[in-house]
Amino acid sequence: MKEDSITTKLKPVALGVDIGGSHITTGIVDIEEKKLVEGSIKRAFIDSNGTAESILVGWCKVIQDSFSGHETAEKTIGIAMPGPFNYEKGISLIKDQDKFRALYGVNIKTELALRLNVPSENIHFINDAAGFLQGEVFAGAAKGNASVMGLTLGTGLGSAFCLDYKATDAALWNSEFLNGIAEDYLSTGWFVKRYQQLTNKTLSGVKELVELIDTDHIATRIFMEFGNNLAKFLIPIIQKYKIEVVIFGGNITQAFSEFSPELIATLKGNQINTAIKISELKENAALIGAASCGDLSLLKNNA
Repeated sequence: MKEDSITTKLKPVALGVDIGGSHITTGIVDIEEKKLVEGSIKRAFIDSNGTAESILVGWCKVIQDSFSGHETAEKTIGIAMPGPFNYEKGISLIKDQDKFRALYGVNIKTELALRLNVPSENIHFINDAAGFLQGEVFAGAAKGNASVMGLTLGTGLGSAFCLDYKATDAALWNSEFLNGIAEDYLSTGWFVKRYQQLTNKTLSGVKELVELIDTDHIATRIFMEFGNNLAKFLIPIIQKYKIEVVIFGGNITQAFSEFSPELIATLKGNQINTAIKISELKENAALIGAASCGDLSLLKNNA
């Protein structure tokens, strides 16, 4: 009886897991408080080109370390995972990328359940871009909004929709746009290529371009072009899905003040008044989103 009373007093928590091409990051999320438990974040390098066994062992070690010292009545795990992936069944479908090829066809949910002694129904998967957006809807910049779009701008273009509080991968990176696909124009590579075209000089990335703003008018021009391209990409999507809020994350968002004036002006010039925001949770968004993805009622309580 005493044991039961202690169990009922334990706060509901879930472990959020963010898996990238070279790392795993984990954090315990207090579901009631909608925030990460202080000091619970763990991060480790994982060789994604290693064997299936080495990858799974590495993941399990970090997950076990994360739960150590955090009492919980029942272990629940939410994992933000890059695609292609069968998120419902937990099966990796990654085979043509320079990562996780050894896991192709492996049922990750079953493997983790056995190795961690956690019921498989307590392990949930979400696309990494969707996890970012789910976190912002659950506890960040889009809290309480039912129709949201999320874009992560970096070396690639991540995209997600959150309609009726559930985020899903929008997979818009390869959608037709201008003279190519969206990712050609809305990623770090575009900035490097465009600066090379206009100056015949090579940049390492967007951060270096920001540092040139005060001394090189070409830098200002490029950010304005980017903002305009971003608006052109968003306008038909916002109109089609009646998006209330667009949330931006990713490394390029650190230069938001440089491209946002042109982005917002172009949207307004096309009678689009959708709210434009940047991530509040930053690198923790996917952790919180993954942890919260097991129970949609948690999200609807924000409305």
